[in-house]
Amino acid sequence: MSLLFSPWHLPSPRGGITLPNRLVVAPMCQYQAVDGCATDWHLMHWGNLLNSGAAMFTIEATAVLPEGRITPQCLGLWDDSTEAALGEHLKRARALAPATAVCIQLAHAGRKASSAVPWQGGQLLSPDQGGWQTVAPSPLPHLPTEAPPTDLSMAGLVQVREAFVAAALRARRIGVDAIELHAAHGYLLHQFLSPLSNQRSDAYGGSFENRVRFPLEVFAAMRAAYDGVLGLRLSATDWVEGGWDLPQSEAFCQQLKAAGCDFIHVSSGGVSPQQKIALGAGYQLPFARAIHASSGLATVAVGLITEPDQAEAVLQAGDADLVALARAFLYEPRWGWHAAARLGGTVTANPSYWRCLPREAQAAFGQVAIGGR
Repeated sequence: MSLLFSPWHLPSPRGGITLPNRLVVAPMCQYQAVDGCATDWHLMHWGNLLNSGAAMFTIEATAVLPEGRITPQCLGLWDDSTEAALGEHLKRARALAPATAVCIQLAHAGRKASSAVPWQGGQLLSPDQGGWQTVAPSPLPHLPTEAPPTDLSMAGLVQVREAFVAAALRARRIGVDAIELHAAHGYLLHQFLSPLSNQRSDAYGGSFENRVRFPLEVFAAMRAAYDGVLGLRLSATDWVEGGWDLPQSEAFCQQLKAAGCDFIHVSSGGVSPQQKIALGAGYQLPFARAIHASSGLATVAVGLITEPDQAEAVLQAGDADLVALARAFLYEPRWGWHAAARLGGTVTANPSYWRCLPREAQAAFGQVAIGGR
């Protein structure tokens, strides 16, 4: 029996959600929002991936404050306008695939905010280019050629923490099933974790206990306000000597579990241009495996997992509980269908698509091809 197409329960204080399979669409920035508001691009994108065969779809990094956006075109959830736009587009998309769970990744980009979109270079934008002053744990730029961020004051820390809580409550109001707190890829909460970007001398910098303090405070505040499935995405290592690493990640995840974390999504890198990543198929699996074993948290594995047999092997080996794919779903939005046919699993899909199935794939839907006029 395929583990990839077996159910998995994600717990939460209010009961959690049971997923019909262990396949997750990872969050992927689209850079198509207007003033933080979702657009028809998101309606098309979400509707497409909600019919992918994955049990859960994750909405891209969604900023909790305007200055927390990676780019001026990034999605947001910080006021009534962004909530209304996201909620209406999501409601319309979900009507086409009501069985798929929806997670949203809430984020603040910190010093990596105010950037151009990737196809326009991705570099820091100045105010006269439509950018803004960035904030971070310490006034250290991501690149030496960039203007430094402003280090967050105590009042700034409170504002950011409260913004994450407010966004979580907005997400609950629009009916998402789960929230993923973004503490990876060099964005604000990762910047607090890493000694490469956090050189504060107060209670939020220096020792491991101090560097994890603010991310844990944000998580705890969200947990107190939100009783749905709540997890965190983590960069398990900076891939830089002297930076954040796997042993620190394992210790952090044990504290997250004690704080009520429901799952951990294990990635890596992003905080330093000095990173030296050992890219290869499944290159992040050793981190997921170690964190899964040491913390006991429900663990999501991601990173150059592209083939159904590879995803199945992750679960058979006990390296993780769920498998997430990102770009593979952009290239092949029906990846989950192909995986089900390959591994003998079943998925659901809108019956308008049933007639497209080749005979060898029909068992994956429990249906036979139907004719039409």
